[in-house]
Amino acid sequence: MASNETRSSKSVVWMKEVKTVSLVAAPMVAATLLQYLGYFLSTLMVGHLDDQLSLSAASIATAFSLVTGFTLLVSPSSVSSFPLPFCFSVLPTLIGWRDCNMQAGMAGGLETLCGQAYGAGQHQKLATYTYSAVASMTLLCFPISILWLFFTNKLLILTGQDHSISNLARSYSICLIPGLFAYALLQPMIRFFQTQSLLLPVLFSSLAAICVHVPLCWVLVFRTRLGCIGAGLSTSVSTWANTILLGTYMVCSPKCAETMAEFRWKDVLVESWAFLRFAVPSAIMTCTRVSNELGAGNAKAAKLAMKVVMVLLATELVVIILPLLFLRHFLGYAFSSDKEIVDYVATMAPFLCLQCITDALQAVLSGVVRGSGKQKLGAFVNLGAYYLVGTPLAAILAFVAHLRGKGLLIGISTGAGLQASLFAVTIVLTNWEQQASKSRERIFRGGEPEGP
Repeated sequence: MASNETRSSKSVVWMKEVKTVSLVAAPMVAATLLQYLGYFLSTLMVGHLDDQLSLSAASIATAFSLVTGFTLLVSPSSVSSFPLPFCFSVLPTLIGWRDCNMQAGMAGGLETLCGQAYGAGQHQKLATYTYSAVASMTLLCFPISILWLFFTNKLLILTGQDHSISNLARSYSICLIPGLFAYALLQPMIRFFQTQSLLLPVLFSSLAAICVHVPLCWVLVFRTRLGCIGAGLSTSVSTWANTILLGTYMVCSPKCAETMAEFRWKDVLVESWAFLRFAVPSAIMTCTRVSNELGAGNAKAAKLAMKVVMVLLATELVVIILPLLFLRHFLGYAFSSDKEIVDYVATMAPFLCLQCITDALQAVLSGVVRGSGKQKLGAFVNLGAYYLVGTPLAAILAFVAHLRGKGLLIGISTGAGLQASLFAVTIVLTNWEQQASKSRERIFRGGEPEGP
């Protein structure tokens, strides 16, 4: 009888956690898809121009801007999947902010700091951390802009790209520069709301932004002479629309009154150091629930949140991968009517599925590691698995073994799989009670990220 009651109690606790995580995830699923949809629609519209050069330039410029800019601010999606809808591994993004990406995102530092501060009841620190992140990330935008403005075409030509494609890709990248600055404001605000589980404002601002983006992109691409350049401009405009709407809500809404603090340069400068200590070595994704519970000193709840996320992740992977496989022969038509492109997309789909699986696993597991404040360990794992294993293997398979795109995805998937394995070992060896204690000390005394 006692055993049945215990089992029933565990079931209730489990379902309660599933409900909590799902309530956080559902609006973030929609909001994240809407944010990705802007980039996808831009590429889709450019693909239907009677100009193969434009599609190549837009795709290369998007990947280049992602690798050299956006992933330094936040991790959007992996380079290979950023312009494509069928690589989205949604759940990890939403439980925290996914970076299905091998690069570190500076905004990720906020997920640990804000998550643990909110869990510990230090609500006023959320705004100060957010101001610090905005200041730091905005400064970073200036050297990135110089890179895009003067060196995009030169770097692409050095890698063997066609001169015409490289020059057009540079023009496209320049159009994304205003959007980069908007992103530096938007991503800290998203984490400000996400930490408090205030996700409907993020959803509605993203919806409004995509409503601006779709007609504007169509007009600029098809009804003016701008072509693919119009797609880049519309992306920047819609990103600013999202930023302005969310910022207005943040300042004016009474729901944010408790967590908003007066802007003081002294506080921002002091907390900027704490932010950078977490942001620079930040791994890919933070699990908000884990950081909240550790900040509140609830080690068992943090561990339960991790288990629930893994179950939801498995469900999400099934939902994503099955349609991708069954519809692989039709997906290419979304981008182009060229039979060669359609057939190539169908061939690549199984390898993209493999990448989704390994990437999603490492994203969630690294989120748990980040949620516990182990940024430095996450950075070492990322550098080792990605730069020492994944990237070299991808290059060898693609260019030496002549597997081309397949080789790139196999190499990247191998690196992500190694990351997931190392993070899993780290989590198994984690002392959750000790991490909860360290988390509270960090918030109340102003500590540093844990070393490896």
